[in-house]
Amino acid sequence: MGNARLQSIHVHPVKAFRGLAPREAVVEPWGLAGDRRWAVIDDGGKVVTQRQHPRLALAAAELLPGGGVRLSAPGRDPLAVPVPRSTGTVSVDIFGDKVEAVPAEGDTAHAWCGAYLGADVRLVHLDDPATRRPVDPEYGLPGETVSFADGYPLLLTSAASLDALNSLIAQGDHAHEGPLPMNRFRPSVVVAGTAAWAEDDWSRVAIGDVAFRVAKMCGRCVVTTTDQVTADRGREPLRTLGLHRRFGGKLVFGQNLVPESRGAIRVGDPVTVLA
Repeated sequence: MGNARLQSIHVHPVKAFRGLAPREAVVEPWGLAGDRRWAVIDDGGKVVTQRQHPRLALAAAELLPGGGVRLSAPGRDPLAVPVPRSTGTVSVDIFGDKVEAVPAEGDTAHAWCGAYLGADVRLVHLDDPATRRPVDPEYGLPGETVSFADGYPLLLTSAASLDALNSLIAQGDHAHEGPLPMNRFRPSVVVAGTAAWAEDDWSRVAIGDVAFRVAKMCGRCVVTTTDQVTADRGREPLRTLGLHRRFGGKLVFGQNLVPESRGAIRVGDPVTVLA
């Protein structure tokens, strides 16, 4: 582990959209600054992801000063969306969690997203991540909160584990689908210089000067089978994870993290296992 380092950082300003890869990021209690503070919801208030709309992989969001986003997608003119000033909220359902969020102002952003997806959707902003959504109490501690991420503030994956997974895929019936890139797993941070699957045994880790608690292994879903460049779906990696990485009924790749402190992390930072 002496050579373990932070290989890359990934921020997804709008949940399910393509991510950014900054050289550094600020770690806030609920996740990386600017990460998944926006989401698209359907007419019933449920968060829309690539599970329902794989084409979201082709949409991109750039962070603007002050927390707004600039949206772009195939066939659509780019659109700048400021953080809404309104304090009126709507109830959002994210995997069964009820969260209050603020709709984008006016109809422009909603119409933009709706035209791209061909669905009745709205764009919403998580105005107060410090109070709106607690981490799953089964694995979270009192007071811990999370943005519109699937369940935890950060997701860590390792380059060595992806290499090992791709080796297994290459031996299987769908070898033609591999090797898979790391963007299939939509991590927050990617670590290099470890042994494959070493992260399975971590309970606390530091990236640079920022410490994190490892909350639980990350169970994977159909989004991992979605090519993030074409939005096409295949069988991998779920087929291979099902054969080799099944834990407690979940197909596992990566570890969910909760920050224990604030600070900045940078590509190249040392990664230290604390426990």
